[in-house]
Amino acid sequence: MSTVAQELRRRIETRTARVGVVGLGYVGLPLAVELATAGFETVGLDLDPRKIAAINAGESYIPDVPTSDVHSLVASGKLRATTDYRTVADLDTVNICVPTPLRKTKDPDMSFVVSAVEAIAEHLHPGMLVILESTTYPGTTEELVQPLLERTGLVAGVDFFLAFSPERVDPGNATFQTRNVPKVVGGTTPECGALAGALYATAIETIVPVSSPRVAEMVKLLENTFRAVNIGLVNEIALMCDRLAIDVWEVVDAAKTKPFGFLPFYPGPGLGGHCIPIDPFYLSWKAKQTGFEARFIELAGQVNGRCGVQARHRRHPRIAVTGRDERARTERHARVVHRPVRSLASRARLAWNERSRVGRDRSCSAGRRRLRGHPHRPQLDRLRVDRRRGAAGRRCAQRDQVAPSARVSTWGPDARCFGSHRRWSQR
Repeated sequence: MSTVAQELRRRIETRTARVGVVGLGYVGLPLAVELATAGFETVGLDLDPRKIAAINAGESYIPDVPTSDVHSLVASGKLRATTDYRTVADLDTVNICVPTPLRKTKDPDMSFVVSAVEAIAEHLHPGMLVILESTTYPGTTEELVQPLLERTGLVAGVDFFLAFSPERVDPGNATFQTRNVPKVVGGTTPECGALAGALYATAIETIVPVSSPRVAEMVKLLENTFRAVNIGLVNEIALMCDRLAIDVWEVVDAAKTKPFGFLPFYPGPGLGGHCIPIDPFYLSWKAKQTGFEARFIELAGQVNGRCGVQARHRRHPRIAVTGRDERARTERHARVVHRPVRSLASRARLAWNERSRVGRDRSCSAGRRRLRGHPHRPQLDRLRVDRRRGAAGRRCAQRDQVAPSARVSTWGPDARCFGSHRRWSQR
């Protein structure tokens, strides 16, 4: 190990290294808090002045991070936040945790990563460790980040150290959080990987070293593509079961009793969140650059994209259902049966547009509707659940005792319900 690497490792092990985290969202802030808790002087960088003000005031805006933790770390001087990238010149390590969305064409939008790396490059100095955590396609670290940093004349693995370690955050998960989720780390050189692993080992329980950044990048995409494809499979099974008048939830519940060779996935209204609907298309895009067609990914995206749902009552612990009495929340549950819902999807878009119009003109008649919830995100706050027509519907209604006035909560980390395929109304 070189002298520069030995000095950085010594500073990491003695907790005298100054560490920074770029991007203080649901990935960056928990990581910054863990590093500060481990004893490092930690600086968070973000372009949003509201986040900076909140952190410096000792307040958390991420549900997974208690305000008490942020307050104590800020009060002790271990954590602070700034929008000034000139702070990078005083740091020994920098973790990049910025968004990597898709364009409308489903191509990777790397603008946030490029912007962050260019800002860091202006203050890059010998002995610095740079780690990319943003989910991206295989090759990003070596093909995009490394050349941008080496424009300064410094060489990765010699003058500074570069690695990739994919984030594995599951927002709202009270069991698995940043500290106890194993961390995959791949460096551009063995020294880079060892130094990145040493940094994470101070704050995270388990480190999983791999041979290169490409492997680490592919690990994250495999994890999320696995979920996307299996969700697409069970969504299609749900469509089949609906046509065959079979209870898909009963099928999955019975299948998961097999102690080997099966993992349960559950049908829902397609895909949501910040990872699963996006990350597989990074892999698909990269595969196309080599002339390979990722057929499973594309097909799963099509299936999940066209799936809508019909909600009916049934005991199921992960569906939140509300009625006139809030106590019913703990007593009622729902299940979902998928149907092709071109008309429902168009109705949802109309409701979205209507909400936007109401927000622009609260004086109009539609503005007097009882629209609740956050005004800046499209959501259908209340949907009326109606019984299915026909003999099968009557049997299901008798069995499940569906109340026509029951309403299904459609949003939240565990919500799987979107509404009735027959008709729904907004109240």
